[in-house]
Amino acid sequence: MLNSRNSIRNPLLYFDGKRNKALRYAKNQASPFQDEQDGFAIVEPIIFEDGMLYVPETNPVLQEFLEYHPGKNKIYVEVDNEKDATVDVENLDYELEAQIVARELDFDILETIAKVVLSMNVDKMTSAEIKRDVRVFARNKPKDFLDAINDPLLVIQNKCSKFFNEGIIQMRNKGKDVYYNLPTNKKKILTVPYGENKLHALSVYMQTNEGMEVMEVLEKHME
Repeated sequence: MLNSRNSIRNPLLYFDGKRNKALRYAKNQASPFQDEQDGFAIVEPIIFEDGMLYVPETNPVLQEFLEYHPGKNKIYVEVDNEKDATVDVENLDYELEAQIVARELDFDILETIAKVVLSMNVDKMTSAEIKRDVRVFARNKPKDFLDAINDPLLVIQNKCSKFFNEGIIQMRNKGKDVYYNLPTNKKKILTVPYGENKLHALSVYMQTNEGMEVMEVLEKHME
């Protein structure tokens, strides 16, 4: 049942831009506002059966009452098949796009998503497992997946992962520090904050002016 009248215990008010107006549903009245009704209002209960309420066009006062009721879009929503279908099509488009993108991604990016976004221990996973889990993620949460691959930080994280894989940078001091590992440069790049993922820390650093210079040096050694 839906609250159908204003009371001290259960206020039912609509703000019209100037003041709060008390609502009351009475089928024999022309307005849902109590101050616009006469003294013969017959208040009726509003009952949803099996979660649905059908309002015929011959009951415009109930339609108007439900439009102004503060529970709209909170306690109940108006059925809109066209809107629902549009949302479904949009979600299907996201799902299809995410699946196609996931299939075409380079394995390095798939691995980065598994490692960074899904927090998986990719060192103990086969390439098939990584591909499967990322594609399942893309299917189940297509918007999150597409947001992730379009995140500039993830792109940088993927580059940093390649730098480590190519051996041109390396971790030292029990995994605390990142160092160059170039023939003529073995200098320290940065210290990874305690408890932080090395790829995330390095990627954030790479977005600074100093880090961009480091990135440029490393990219030249990848060519």
